[in-house]
Amino acid sequence: MTQAVPVPQGLPMNRDAGPFDPPRAITRLRSARPVSPLVFPDGHEGWLVTGYDAVRQVLADTRFSSRQDLGVLHVPWETPGMPPATEPSPQTPGLFIAMDGLDHSRLRRKLIGAFTVRRMKALEEHIVEVVERQLDRLAAMTAPVDLVKAFALPVPSLVICEMLGVPYADRDTFQANSAQFMVKDQSLDEKMAAWNALTSYLAQLIVGKRTEPGEDLLSDLARDEELSVEELIGIAFLLLLAGHETTANMLALGTFALLEHPDQLAELRANPELMPEAVEELMRYLAVADAFLRYATEDIEVGGETITKGSTVVVSLLAAGHDPQRFDDADTLDVHRKARGHLSFGHGPHQCLGQQLARIEMRAGFDGLLRRFPTLALAIPAAEVKLRTDMNIYGVHELPVTW
Repeated sequence: MTQAVPVPQGLPMNRDAGPFDPPRAITRLRSARPVSPLVFPDGHEGWLVTGYDAVRQVLADTRFSSRQDLGVLHVPWETPGMPPATEPSPQTPGLFIAMDGLDHSRLRRKLIGAFTVRRMKALEEHIVEVVERQLDRLAAMTAPVDLVKAFALPVPSLVICEMLGVPYADRDTFQANSAQFMVKDQSLDEKMAAWNALTSYLAQLIVGKRTEPGEDLLSDLARDEELSVEELIGIAFLLLLAGHETTANMLALGTFALLEHPDQLAELRANPELMPEAVEELMRYLAVADAFLRYATEDIEVGGETITKGSTVVVSLLAAGHDPQRFDDADTLDVHRKARGHLSFGHGPHQCLGQQLARIEMRAGFDGLLRRFPTLALAIPAAEVKLRTDMNIYGVHELPVTW
């Protein structure tokens, strides 16, 4: 039974409960009406889903489409300078996260072999070496140091560049363009400029790999004659973006969270064997990739509410991870918690393909950082840490640390 609560006008995004908890307005909504109407900035009357069970249902139900070409997917935050969408967006070749059914599974199948648990375990030793080399560089620097720039961003970037066969020397180019593409209130012209720069770069790379393939994932894909160059560009864009943005932000924000919870940090240092569970708990607690959009292809009942055909539905993975109906004392970081079952890697047919890679990078990254820097501390007051509330993937812009 739902309670009477005000219908939010736009997605609440102000982190007024602190840097790690959902906005207070989201928490109140989840408690009162976990499937709630939401008025979008363009006036569309859609839905916001915040309860764990309801979020899981939406992500698993293929009637909630990820496609952008079926109907208009409305944006739940203000986008200055960008006119409201009045018609569906054309499908982008290769961008399989925005596809359903056979189109989605055809492309996803091309990648499953590269991301199996067995393949990822084989990479683990090398990932640990990448982490240790980066920690050597960090140790040689003079504190204070921005941990994002010196550690959290280089580690997953190095790993994904090696996997894909992207020259790490080009990282400044693709990192700057991907960051611009991820800004929530970026104008359409600026987003398109970043997209064009990234796809032009990837097109040159892929054409080269079709001519002279190497021993890397993009070369393997380029050998597949069923895939067009346009599809390869879309796949490469997705893997490159997801491969460094999400893990980098988890490493930085996770370190911030541990420094702000010294009791949990002490537990991890005293019991390193807790690290696998701690990574799952940090994923649940932080959920850096939070809001996902779906298009209702028919009338569907969720949590006692009827979501009508044509509605844009926003699901909050962060709110689901903090749902006290699913996790006891859900707003507390507890490295002893058995947090598996969290939805921070998604759920259903679009569950994150690279989740095992991300887990290995986080386990190695946090373990090495805590082991090598026992006196690690923030170099500025916590309230001065710049949060990425302006980005589609949450985290910190900078994390100045000392030791």
